[in-house]
Amino acid sequence: MSLIDEARNMLSGLNAGENRPRRVGRLAAYDGLMLEATGFGRPIGAGARVIAADGHVARAEVVGFRGNRTLLMALDGDAAHEAGARVEPDTGGSMVDVGPGLLGRVIDGLGNPLDGLGPVAATGKWPLAGRPGNPLDRACVTRPFDMGVRAVNALLTAGVGQRIAIVAGSGVGKSVLMGQMIAGAEADVIVVGLIGERSREVSDFLATKLKGDVRRKSVVVAVPADHAPLLRLRAAMRATAIAEHFRSEGKKVLLLIDSLTRVAHAQREIGLSLGEPPTVKGYPPSALGLIPRLVERAGADQRTGGSITALYTVLADGDDTDDPIVDSARAIVDGHIILSRGIAEQGVYPAIDVGKSLSRVMADIVTPEHAAAAATFRRYWSAFEENRDLILMGAYAPGSDPVIDEAVARRPELLDFLRQAPGERIGYDAAIAALLQAMA
Repeated sequence: MSLIDEARNMLSGLNAGENRPRRVGRLAAYDGLMLEATGFGRPIGAGARVIAADGHVARAEVVGFRGNRTLLMALDGDAAHEAGARVEPDTGGSMVDVGPGLLGRVIDGLGNPLDGLGPVAATGKWPLAGRPGNPLDRACVTRPFDMGVRAVNALLTAGVGQRIAIVAGSGVGKSVLMGQMIAGAEADVIVVGLIGERSREVSDFLATKLKGDVRRKSVVVAVPADHAPLLRLRAAMRATAIAEHFRSEGKKVLLLIDSLTRVAHAQREIGLSLGEPPTVKGYPPSALGLIPRLVERAGADQRTGGSITALYTVLADGDDTDDPIVDSARAIVDGHIILSRGIAEQGVYPAIDVGKSLSRVMADIVTPEHAAAAATFRRYWSAFEENRDLILMGAYAPGSDPVIDEAVARRPELLDFLRQAPGERIGYDAAIAALLQAMA
C-alpha cells in the first residue's frame, strides 16, 4: 500500500480523541499572509496541516472566516502553497509539550529543538492558551524576589509573582539588564522567550547570559524576527504555557519575554491581514487586547504554592514612553522599570530612571526603614531632575533650597549606587544594607 493510500485510509477514519470524522478541505486562495480553504469547518485557533506542492507538510492555524471559507495563517512563510492543496486538521496545534525534559533546552515556536541535542523528552501536555482560572485563586504578593541587581532590589523591590515591564528605546540596555536578573535571580525554573529579535542576539544571549547552572534550569523559546508573525505570537504563548506548567507543580518560576512589543507587532500584522481597522499608530484593537491576556497569565497561585514572576521588555519607539504598547503594558503590570538614554550616555548601567520607575508591590513587602530610605533616595533624585536645567546653566543659587543643595551634592553618589557591572551579583540583603548606609 502506498503512502497516499495509507493517508486516505487514515483520513476516512475517526480523528484520535474525537467522536466525529476528520474534515479535510482544499486550499482555495493565498493572499500574502492569509490562506483561504473550502470545506474545512474548524473553529478559530484550531491547527491545520497544508500539504505543500513539494510534498512537505506546512502547519497553519485558523484565524477567521470569510463567507463559507476558512481563513488560515501559515506558520511557515516559505512553504510552497498552491491552489487545491489538501488541508487537514492538526489536533496537536493547541497543546504544548511540557515536562522536566525541557530544562536546559532551546526550542522554537512549535516546540522543535534548536540546540541539536535530539528530541525533547516531554511528559505531559498543557494548553497553548492556558487554562481558565479563578481570580480568587491568585495569591497576593507578600515576599520579595531577589533579582541580584542592587538598584532593583533596593529601590524597585520586586515580589514573588509580580509582573514587571522593562521599558526603553533601542540600545539602552534592556537585554543586558535581563541578563543580570537571570544570573542573579533566585528561581527554581527560568523560562525565556526571545521573540522577534535578531538571530545574532539569540546566540549571543545563550552564550553570554545563560551559562552553567543557570542554563541547566532554563528553557528558551526563540523565534527571530524573520519568522512568520503567527509563529512569533505562538512562541510567546508557548513560553507562558511552559511557565504555567512548572507553576502548577509548585515551582518558583521566572518568566522573561523579550520583547512584548515584537509580540504586539506580530498581532498587528495578523489583525491588519484580517481586515481589522487600525487605531492608534496603526495598531488594531486585537494587538492592544493581546497584552493583558498574555500578562494576566503570570502571577502566584495560592492552590499550588507556585509562582510566575514575569519580566517583559517593551520597546519605546523613538524613546516615546507614551507609545500605545508602552501605555497598555504599564497599565496592566505590577511595576515598570524605565531605562533612560540620557543616563546611559553618562556611562551608568543599568540606566534606570528612578524617578519614572515604580514597583506597585514594594510598600507591601519591605520594612518601614527600607521604604523610608528608598523614598529619601527618590526625593533627591527627583529634586535634581526637576531642576537640572537651572543647575547646569548656573541659574540656581546654592542655599535657596536645602533639598536641592543635598541633591546636587549627592548626585555622584546616587549615580554610583545605580552602577553595576554585567557579571556582578548583589543580593537582596546587601542591596538593602547599602541603601540604608547611603541614606543614613
